[in-house]
Amino acid sequence: MKFEELANTRHAVRKYLATPIDSELIKKLLDVARKAPSAVNFQPFKVFVVSSNDKLEALKNCYHRDWINSAPVIIVVVAQYRMGWKRALDGKNYAEIDAAIFIDHLMLQAAEMGLGTCWVGNFDVAELNRVLELKSDEEAVGMFPIGFPADDTIPVKKRKGLDEFVVWM
Repeated sequence: MKFEELANTRHAVRKYLATPIDSELIKKLLDVARKAPSAVNFQPFKVFVVSSNDKLEALKNCYHRDWINSAPVIIVVVAQYRMGWKRALDGKNYAEIDAAIFIDHLMLQAAEMGLGTCWVGNFDVAELNRVLELKSDEEAVGMFPIGFPADDTIPVKKRKGLDEFVVWM
């Protein structure tokens, strides 16, 4: 699939088939996503792939929307700030930015593989930290339900026009 087609068809999926996802498919997804660029190639993030019933249920309880219950797998991407590259001038830590670039690659590769995803950021932070036993310098950037979409309808994307955000100089 050409990139433009992939960008036009990838969308948030909020209803998944109950079909389990083979671990080899998840490994391929992660292997492609790990090739995302990061500042100084530090790759300051950790990825949790959650499919066991008890942990999956615990994660689903961190986000109070019923649709997430249909996801057979949830991936959580965690920025590791102690490992992030810091800009010399102001100390800005790029860990969260690098994690987001990885996530973008993950979501696009998932779409190419016929898997649906949705970026979930509105989760109970304290509960997720407890479930995953995150350290004080780690932060979940997002939860990503993964599964085969139950509906193949591609919604129309509503995006700003270029004239609304591009500044030509």
